[in-house]
Amino acid sequence: MKSALYLFLLATLVAIPSPSQSADVFKYTPITHATFVLQAGATTIYVDPVGDAAAFSGFPPPDLILITHIHKDHLAPELIGALRREGTALIGPATVIEQLPAGAVMNNGDNLEIAGLKIEAIPAYNTTPERLNFHPQGRDNGYVLEKEGVRLYISGDTEDIPEMRALKNIDIAFVCMNLPFTMTVEQAASAVNAFKPKTVIPYHYRGKEGMSDLDTFAQLVSTAAVERLKWY
Repeated sequence: MKSALYLFLLATLVAIPSPSQSADVFKYTPITHATFVLQAGATTIYVDPVGDAAAFSGFPPPDLILITHIHKDHLAPELIGALRREGTALIGPATVIEQLPAGAVMNNGDNLEIAGLKIEAIPAYNTTPERLNFHPQGRDNGYVLEKEGVRLYISGDTEDIPEMRALKNIDIAFVCMNLPFTMTVEQAASAVNAFKPKTVIPYHYRGKEGMSDLDTFAQLVSTAAVERLKWY
């Protein structure tokens, strides 16, 4: 009986991706603010591409362009037209896709699979009364991407909503924090401590009054490794 229990526990531990395994499945490179490139094996994903097309010249053409919402620091239709190649899939909420010549609509709660990559659209919205007009509930997306058992969360623009706090088994999390548009570092850290990703990457942290305090964020996070990337 003890041997059987030991083997069961060992199998369970082996099935949980380690941080190094997570990095092997998803490689990520920041471009600016909320824009980054994900490489999942042979699949290249551009997330919220904005800026100059030259910033993407060192990467393979995108197999997938993933867009969270309509704000100009996340959606640049002309750039998407320049980056897109035949066969590139475009995914975003309805308000995004209606501004593009083609694409697949994902609304909150939708799921699909493309190139061995599972994608779930997660709600992203404001809850503080004076911020509600920035990101109304039901319009915008965050995303959870899963490949080979590794789960990566992209918050999009949101506050520390119940849907974020309820996330499970997240290996890598990109979490926004800037005022007045999304949330404070305290809100972001509280949410991270609730859903407990293995690694959290602060992004989208430039606001009207400058940069969010990442040192404070790192001090407040007690349940995840904080990885800082160069966004600006």
